[in-house]
Amino acid sequence: MIYSNMTGLPVVGFVFIVIGCLLLGFIIGFFVTRKLISKYMQKNPPVNEAMIRAMYRQMGRTPSEKQVREVMRSMEEAKTKK
Repeated sequence: MIYSNMTGLPVVGFVFIVIGCLLLGFIIGFFVTRKLISKYMQKNPPVNEAMIRAMYRQMGRTPSEKQVREVMRSMEEAKTKK
C-alpha cells in the first residue's frame, strides 16, 4: 500500500477520514443553522400587525382591529399546523 509521509495512514484511509469529517461537519452545520433560524423566526415574525394594516391600506380599505386580529390568528394557526 501507498503510505502518506505525514500521517502514516494509507492515502485511501486519509481520504475517507477527510470526506467523513466534511460530511459530518455539513450535517451538524445544517441542524445548528436550522435551529438558529427557527429560533430567530419565532422572536422576529416576518409579518406583524403594522404590516397587515399597511396591506389593507394598499388595497384601499381601513381595517378594523377585529380584522387585524383575525388575520394574525389565522397566521398563527397556519404556523402551528406545520
